[in-house]
Amino acid sequence: MFEGIYAEKVLTHPHVRPDLPQPQETSGTYTGSDAIFRYSLKDSDYPVLLIPDPLYDNAGGIIKPGYYELALSDSREFLILLESKEAIAVIPVIKIEEDATEQQRLNNKKVKKELKKEEKARKSTNEKRKKAGMKPDEPEIHMEASIEYIPKGKYYLIKYQRGTIKAWGAFRG
Repeated sequence: MFEGIYAEKVLTHPHVRPDLPQPQETSGTYTGSDAIFRYSLKDSDYPVLLIPDPLYDNAGGIIKPGYYELALSDSREFLILLESKEAIAVIPVIKIEEDATEQQRLNNKKVKKELKKEEKARKSTNEKRKKAGMKPDEPEIHMEASIEYIPKGKYYLIKYQRGTIKAWGAFRG
C-alpha cells in the first residue's frame, strides 16, 4: 500500500513530469539546426538548402522534402538546385549583392600581413597533417541557404549566401 501512495504522489507532483512534452529532441538541438545541415557539408562547395515540405509546379512536377545543394550560376542569373550533383531545378535570381567592404578590408596592409602569417602557419600544419594521412586544413567560406514561403505574393523566396555574395531567387509553387 505504501508503494501505491508514493507513486500517486510522485505523478501528481507539479514539478515531476512522467511524459516529456512533444516534440522530443534527444540530442539537445532542433532538427535541421546542426551546422552540417544549416550551412554546408565540409566536402561541398555549395550551401545546403533544407526543403521541409514538397514543392509542386504547374506541370505536376514535385520536389520532395530533403536536403539539397544550392549553386549560383556563373552568369549569376540563376540559382541551381542540386540533388546528388545533378540539377533538378533552375530558379531565376531577382536580386544579387556583393559585399564591397570585404574587398576594402582585404586590401588593407595589416590584414594582408595577418593573412600571410595564417597561410604560412596553415602550410606547415598541412605538411604535418599530410604525413599523418589527414586531409589538409583549408580556410572556411561562410555558406548559407534558406527558403521561405511569402503568403502575400504566393511565392517562395530562396536566400543564398556564399562568401561575400548574396543572391535571392523566387518562384511560384
